[in-house]
Amino acid sequence: MSSALLELQHISLAFQGVKAISDISFAVAPGEICALIGPNGAGKSSLLNVINGVYRPQQGRVRYDGVERRGMRPHEAARRGIARTFQNIALFKDMSVLDNLLSGRNLKRRASWLEQALRLGRAPREDDRQREAAERVLAFLRIQAWRDAIVGTLPYGLQKRVELGRALAAEPRLLLLDEPMAGMNAQEKAEMSRFIRDINRELGTTVVLIEHDIGVVMSLSDHVVVLDYGRKIADGTPAAVRHDPEVIAAYLGTPAGAAPVAASA
Repeated sequence: MSSALLELQHISLAFQGVKAISDISFAVAPGEICALIGPNGAGKSSLLNVINGVYRPQQGRVRYDGVERRGMRPHEAARRGIARTFQNIALFKDMSVLDNLLSGRNLKRRASWLEQALRLGRAPREDDRQREAAERVLAFLRIQAWRDAIVGTLPYGLQKRVELGRALAAEPRLLLLDEPMAGMNAQEKAEMSRFIRDINRELGTTVVLIEHDIGVVMSLSDHVVVLDYGRKIADGTPAAVRHDPEVIAAYLGTPAGAAPVAASA
């Protein structure tokens, strides 16, 4: 039996006959950081959408936590411990930072809607537990100072951190990050990299992320999967992928043996 937390087996996905992903297989071990890289349009976000059930592949299977199925619906993926951030920030912009994090705790609630509406039975005690959990995430990501701020008023880099916090509030076993550092400056990228590493090491969360900055990928990841036009062209350690001739030709754009440069987003 496979020891992988996540395993994709021969995944193919097409939209109106146009192939987005072609026969992709790879596995992610528990506790590792796996980066998906490749040019724009390579199929990276589509692959994340297959993993958390937004898209259902025409072919192939997804095995997660020992259970194999062709695909999972998003609410099922969330209940089983898969959380997701998006390339374009998907927060409640008119709500506070704390309330956005609390929205990430919805699946942890056990009180009925009537108990919650009237604050009866389990609801008051449960509200306290959810708030305590959200406060721990605020502290972990060092955003306590903005807990009551309206998210839409915050700088872009902080909004990205809040979105990470909302996903983290769900206490995922597997965290899917779609370009968590897109649009950030060097300092913001360094901070986000540190938080992702801390989430992985201190909380034991397995991470699959899409990232265009090759310097970040090589320093942060344990495992790199490279896509090009919807197909996998490399799969291995950062060192092995960095020197793969097909990767260099298709993505990194540097001569063999030369140091890769960061790709533009």
